[in-house]
Amino acid sequence: MLRLSTPGYERFIQSDSFDVTYGGGEANVAVSLANYGLNSYFVSKLPNHEIGQSAVNHLRRFGVKTDYIIRGGNRVGIYFLEPGVSMRSSKVIYDRAKSALAEADASEFNFNEIFKDTDWFHFSGITPALGEKAIKITEEALKSAKKHNVTVSVDLNYRKKLWSTEKAQQVMTKLMQYVDVCIGNEEDAELTLGFKPGKTNVTSGELELESYKSIFKQMVEKFNFKYVASSLRESYSASDNGWSACIYDGNEFYHSKKYDIRIVDRVGGGDSFASGLIYGLLQGKDFKDSLEFGVAASALKHTILGDFNMVSIKEVEKLVQGDGSGRVQR
Repeated sequence: MLRLSTPGYERFIQSDSFDVTYGGGEANVAVSLANYGLNSYFVSKLPNHEIGQSAVNHLRRFGVKTDYIIRGGNRVGIYFLEPGVSMRSSKVIYDRAKSALAEADASEFNFNEIFKDTDWFHFSGITPALGEKAIKITEEALKSAKKHNVTVSVDLNYRKKLWSTEKAQQVMTKLMQYVDVCIGNEEDAELTLGFKPGKTNVTSGELELESYKSIFKQMVEKFNFKYVASSLRESYSASDNGWSACIYDGNEFYHSKKYDIRIVDRVGGGDSFASGLIYGLLQGKDFKDSLEFGVAASALKHTILGDFNMVSIKEVEKLVQGDGSGRVQR
């Protein structure tokens, strides 16, 4: 997607220019994994014009392979961002109707070719929310991924401006049969799959870990996930959050270290958590160490402008080991 954000912390109504960058749920994950040294491919459809090419170039710039991006259609999806600060929330306005991917057909993608030598496939709940064609593309991709014994992860990512809770639950519940690793925060789990974690309050950030443990068990029992993980955000304000995560492997529930973060840009925070967790699991780390890597990576992402998490493995591991001093590196 094309992201147009107001400079600094200006409001939409006062700004006369936008900062331009590119991003989006799965693209953010692809960039992080490429940055960690993995062969990362992005599968989508983008227009064969200059703006579409600019989006492709942006992915290539960060090492993502674009062999499976279909070219065609008329539009790149756009979202406008007004960054929040202190007690004022960030605002997002979508302009993505009739984007190239939303109007693509599943027949345009050669999924047998895409998945023939693939280890992992990641998708988010945002993609099927784009419409009936996108639902079909997602389902066909998942069927092919499982046929090729590919590990599948999902970030539930509910977006109320794209579809209703009822439609999300109808579609996402069906797609969960193909998923091995389910990722999402407490709000996503409730709105896309119908699981609500007890007394946890999304707005106040009050966490009740026993409730997460309970719904994770229910989710594993219902969908046979290998892992269920959730980021945990305690919102003190738009500028300052507590950040941690938890995971369940069907036997043991684990809660990560917590970070108190000063936010520069929170967009992509969940995607950087997902990619860190995926990276850890792909590297053979146990699920606890993988979770800690993901939490540390996403804590660092909150300090970086733009959708993409541009941190190194060394920087993440340094934070995991306890050095969050922020001292100048010379």
